[in-house]
Amino acid sequence: MRRWHLVALGLGVYALGLIATAPATLIDARLRQASEGRIRLAEARGTLWSGRGYIELRDLKRQTGIARNIVWRVRPAYLLRGKLRYDVTLGHALKAFPATLSFSRMEVADAEINLPAAVLSLAEPQLAPLELAGDVQLRVARLSLGRGAIEGSGTLQWRGAGSALAPVSPLGDYELRFKGDGAAVRASLRTLQGPLQVDGQGSWMVGRNPSFLGTARIPPQHKQQLAPLLRLIAVERGDGSFTLQLR
Repeated sequence: MRRWHLVALGLGVYALGLIATAPATLIDARLRQASEGRIRLAEARGTLWSGRGYIELRDLKRQTGIARNIVWRVRPAYLLRGKLRYDVTLGHALKAFPATLSFSRMEVADAEINLPAAVLSLAEPQLAPLELAGDVQLRVARLSLGRGAIEGSGTLQWRGAGSALAPVSPLGDYELRFKGDGAAVRASLRTLQGPLQVDGQGSWMVGRNPSFLGTARIPPQHKQQLAPLLRLIAVERGDGSFTLQLR
C-alpha cells in the first residue's frame, strides 16, 4: 500500500507541476474559441498564471487588426471557486481590470480601453475607405462572450472624430451605448457635439456583420464640404439629410 501511496503522490506532484507551468498560449486558445477567432493573444510570454503579450482585435475575415500590449496576473483566491480570474492591464492604462476565462466563456468588467479609430473599420469594413481618425474609448460595465451569446453593457465614445477624406476636422464627438441580451447586442448612437450630427440604431450577432440604420445632418455652412464624404456611404434625401445603412 505504501508503494501505491508514493506513486499517487508522485503523480499528484507531476500534475501540479504541469498546471504551474502551463504556457500562456493556452489563454490564446480560450480567447479564440470564445470570440470565434476575432480576439487573439500573440507573442505570449509567461504562464497561464502571469505573463505578457499582445492582444489582437481582428476583422470578420481574421485578416487585419490592431494590437495592444497586455499584462496579466491571476487572482489565486478565485481558483478555489474553479475560475481563472485575472487582473489585466492593457496598453498604457494605469488601472487594471478583472477578466475571467472558462472553457467556453470570456468575461470582462469595469474596463476602460483606449483604441484608435481604426477599430471602427474592423467592426464595419464599409468604413475602411474613409481612413477614420480620432480616439475611441470603450467603457465596459460588464461583458460576457461565449457559445454564440453576448451579455452585458457599456459605452463607446469617439472623440475628435475625423476622416482623411473630410476637409472639416474634427467632425464631432459621438457616443454609442450598447447592451447584449444573449442573442444579440443592441446599440444606439447619438452626437455629443460637432458639425456633423448623426444618430441611429444598430445590432450585432456573433459571426455576422453589424447592422446600423442612422440619419446624418449637415449644417448649411458645411454642406459643400461634407456632402461628398457622406455620399460615399449614405443616401442623400430631399430635405438635405442622409440615410446611413451599414450591414
